[in-house]
Amino acid sequence: GRCMLAAIRPAGRSAGVWALPKGRLDEGEAGAATALREVTEETGARGRSLGKLGDVRYVYTWDGERLFKVVSFFLVRYEGGRLGDLPEAFRHEVAEARWLPLDDAPRLLAYGGEREMARKARERLAEEGV
Repeated sequence: GRCMLAAIRPAGRSAGVWALPKGRLDEGEAGAATALREVTEETGARGRSLGKLGDVRYVYTWDGERLFKVVSFFLVRYEGGRLGDLPEAFRHEVAEARWLPLDDAPRLLAYGGEREMARKARERLAEEGV
C-alpha cells in the first residue's frame, strides 16, 4: 500500500549511496522514451511514463573543461520486470538496485536534485490521490 521508488547504487559508489536511474538520450529519442529505457537498463523494472517531473541543471568539470548538464526526470509507474535483473550489458554500471519507500527517498537519495524530484513525485501522486 506504499509508493516505492526504484533506486540504484552506481558501480564504484560506497554502500548507502542511492541515486535515480538516468542516462543519455539516444539520437532521435524523446526524453520519456530515454527515461523508460534507462529505468529498465539500470533496474530491471519496466514501466510507463506518467509525465515529466522536472529538470536538474548543474555544472561539472571533466578533463579540465567546465560542462553544463541538464537531466530531465520522469515519473514512471511500475508495470513489470524484476528489480535487479539487469541486462548483462549494463551490469558494470550498477552495483545494486533496490526499492526505497518514496516517503523516505528525499532523505535517502545522495544528490540534492534527485531528492527534489522525489519530493515532486510524492506531491504529484498525492494530488492524484495515490
